[in-house]
Amino acid sequence: MDRKRLENLLQAYKRGDVDLPQVIDRLRSLPFENLRFARPDHHRSLRQGFPEVIFAQGKTIDQITAIVENALATMTNVLITRARHDIYVAVRRLAPDAVYHEAARAVTIIRHPLPKKSGIIAVVTAGTSDIPVAEEAIVTAETLGNPTHRIYDVGVAGVHRLLSVREELDRARVIICVAGMEGALPSVVGGLVAAPVIAVPTSVGYGASFGGVAALLSMLNSCAANVVVVNIDNGFGAGVVASLINQ
Repeated sequence: MDRKRLENLLQAYKRGDVDLPQVIDRLRSLPFENLRFARPDHHRSLRQGFPEVIFAQGKTIDQITAIVENALATMTNVLITRARHDIYVAVRRLAPDAVYHEAARAVTIIRHPLPKKSGIIAVVTAGTSDIPVAEEAIVTAETLGNPTHRIYDVGVAGVHRLLSVREELDRARVIICVAGMEGALPSVVGGLVAAPVIAVPTSVGYGASFGGVAALLSMLNSCAANVVVVNIDNGFGAGVVASLINQ
């Protein structure tokens, strides 16, 4: 929808030719802005409740900064995932309030924090090596207005560690469970709690883990009925789905 069509829509609303729900419905279908190398979807938040996120991997710094500059003109909050530190440095020239989350490899620009949801999202890892993916899930969930709680290094190699945090698990409305190797942890967690468990396989492990494929297949074959699975290393996807469940 170009500026002229938008002006016509607003004039029609002022005349009473369309009501507010009709205006919102038409705004939901606003297309995008063409930057040649990218087409930012400015009204994704109207359709899905959260804005388009910038995936930095594979993009040049010039492309990322152009997308960020465009996003800041239309959105109050920006999330960039899979971002290196040099990307953060470039973005900070545009937005001095940008924050780099090193463990999550993410950059956030939060100018209008979303209202906090009441439920807690617990993020559980099997090991310390799984923390980067877990932190991506946490930054995503917190950007979307969710309180989070970290429970790290409670894998099945020492299951007593997991049992010691049973009360913390029970307080969560949603649990994100991040594990590599054989990926057994989500099944154990799922058997202990009533909350939905979002399993995230990671590419952590020795050769027979096949870059996370072994963990992915184990999680897909979980015998716990409350476990669902996202793709390998997809902390962002887990954070989004957990937020949707929590709302």
